[in-house]
Amino acid sequence: MEFQENDIILFQGDSITDWGRNYEDPSSLGVGYALMIAARLGLLYPEKKLAFFNRGISGNRIADLQKRWDKDCLELKPTVVSIYIGINDTWRRYDSGEETTAVQFEASYRDLIERTLAATSAKLVLVEPFVLPVPEDRKGWRQDLDPKIHVVRELAREYGAVLVPLDGLFAAASVKAESAFWAPDGVHPSPAGHALITDAWLRAVGAIS
Repeated sequence: MEFQENDIILFQGDSITDWGRNYEDPSSLGVGYALMIAARLGLLYPEKKLAFFNRGISGNRIADLQKRWDKDCLELKPTVVSIYIGINDTWRRYDSGEETTAVQFEASYRDLIERTLAATSAKLVLVEPFVLPVPEDRKGWRQDLDPKIHVVRELAREYGAVLVPLDGLFAAASVKAESAFWAPDGVHPSPAGHALITDAWLRAVGAIS
């Protein structure tokens, strides 16, 4: 992906994207991977005057993105849209019995993509969700999450979007250091985990090799 002058890059998702952003400040990027990516791209391409927005909201599921997509995506007129969603669609099944099937997940995700492509000429970056086996019960989540990861991969292929293949990367990283080093609860990344996401995102879009 080649970044253009004055590109508007939007990060959308749940708590992993939100990561402490100030909702009262529209320019707040939080202190996670969105800030890290913005910092690195600003350093790499100072002449391009890139703009960045973070509209991640903690606890969101794919249906929540659908409800706020006009306001928190399309109205910002982004030229690059990074979508990172899915883990809460799995989590709610296990902590409150609210299931989002893979079929529902795909239909909602496709709706976001179609609305974005109809209203903008934005390039899409799809970030697949991940889960690590800490605590032990997270292992059981794979039955629900794996089909959703597959959906994200298939949609990236179908729409020619950039795919950030986080699930495999976090699994590989967990060979170098225990899973809890990267995500203490198997879901929310540590600072090193956010750096891993940042690195994976920048590699996927071709900003670093």
